[in-house]
Amino acid sequence: MVVEASVTGLFRTVLIIIGVLVVLRIIGRALIAKRNLDEEKKLKQRERDFQKRKEFIQKNQGKTSVIGKSKITAEDTSFEEVK
Repeated sequence: MVVEASVTGLFRTVLIIIGVLVVLRIIGRALIAKRNLDEEKKLKQRERDFQKRKEFIQKNQGKTSVIGKSKITAEDTSFEEVK
């Protein structure tokens, strides 16, 4: 089997390699842009949550609230009946 190399075949192979590299670079940049947008969304959400928490704290400053209900039942066993 005789394999011959031609200038057009070499040129076509180089163009294919360059084309694949360009496509990979474009895909990479698109993925980086998507990641940056996702990070920006998360950052804005954290800022909104922080702002809401700050407003809630300022609104309720000095107020007392009971958190949760206790299900403990206690009996007073040290009592005496008065006659």
